[in-house]
Amino acid sequence: MTLLRDVTLRDGLQLTGKLLPTQTKVDLVRALLAAGVPELEIGSLARGDMVPPLADTLDVVAALTPEELERCWVWVATPRHVEKAVAAGARNVQYCFSVSDAHNRANIGRDTEVSLAAMPAAVEHALGAGGRIELCLATTFTCPFDGPVDPDRVLQIANDPRTEGACDIVLCDTLGQAIPSQVGALLTRVREDSPARRMVFHGHDTWGQGVANSLTAVGAGAEMVDGALGGLGGCPFAPGASGNTASEDLLFALRPDWLTPEVLAGLVERSEDLLAELGEPNRSRAVQGVRSEASAFAWTAGPRA
Repeated sequence: MTLLRDVTLRDGLQLTGKLLPTQTKVDLVRALLAAGVPELEIGSLARGDMVPPLADTLDVVAALTPEELERCWVWVATPRHVEKAVAAGARNVQYCFSVSDAHNRANIGRDTEVSLAAMPAAVEHALGAGGRIELCLATTFTCPFDGPVDPDRVLQIANDPRTEGACDIVLCDTLGQAIPSQVGALLTRVREDSPARRMVFHGHDTWGQGVANSLTAVGAGAEMVDGALGGLGGCPFAPGASGNTASEDLLFALRPDWLTPEVLAGLVERSEDLLAELGEPNRSRAVQGVRSEASAFAWTAGPRA
């Protein structure tokens, strides 16, 4: 069964102008886990002055129980980030860098090779603490500065021995410019021609292809796809990147066993409240569907009272 990872509390919050209180974040983590969402991305060790909405990530980690943290991921970019995350109690980290040097310099401040060379130390810190680490590759399809990315470069990194120890490989359509045929082709190559790892697809919906790309990724072997409530989010260091694929849209399409019309309606209500608090638009089409008056359809809940 394909899993949804909700990334609202990391990728979703990166571009928001309003800061969420730490307790609000903790409450949302617990609400999503209680609803049945299998895994969450809950924050980042990026510099707080560069990404203020995520500056309290370690406080969020510290507020959660070990059982909750088993289902949560924290974004990291250096071995030192891993040390700080696991010291706070994090169990799972996403070691992320870009396939494109230009974006890696804009996002992390170094060439891709420097990030790749540091990965063995990051793996050692994560596994030494009994945790898990993902190889997370941004700009696997296009770069906002250099344009199309060569799939061979993605395979080269996926097969680099310095990435050994990663339990997952995350392929990110950072700009939301990929189309299903590209997604299917790249994920198939990675699945067939690189070490066996759980495959994860992280898509954005900039060009309206988020759900289509995610379903294509599933067909090509992805075991998890990322989404954010209401399609919130984007990368502050990638001009042209808009919101993530909406979690509600992915759930409606994937229909995991735990999802019922009542659970989806509850998630929609959470999404509406969150985006209203942040002053952000809700881009989810499934939210519109849930709020419709098509009373003969079990998945509709009608307008909110």
